[in-house]
Amino acid sequence: MTAVLVTAVTALALVTGVITTLSTGALRSGVRILLDLLTAAGLLRLAGDPGWNGLAGAVAIIALRQLLGVALSGPPPWSGRQSRARCAEDDHHLPLAATGETGKAGG
Repeated sequence: MTAVLVTAVTALALVTGVITTLSTGALRSGVRILLDLLTAAGLLRLAGDPGWNGLAGAVAIIALRQLLGVALSGPPPWSGRQSRARCAEDDHHLPLAATGETGKAGG
């Protein structure tokens, strides 16, 4: 009975992770949900078969969850600004501010 429950939770973890990623577009959320549900499946497996193999599987899943959680908690690498601001090329106020002059901007 426990093996069927573990298999069901594992399958639902995969389906839920994929659906979350596709519906929200957030890969981080999908991976976190997948790892949480796989942790639950590992603990269910450990409860049903309290042996060294079950313990090693649960420990491996929890370690993977912790490592990926730390890796995913930082800012995404594409969030930093890589290009110049658009207004820098046609900023007509900068020459007036640099020389201390007053007058019509853009002239």
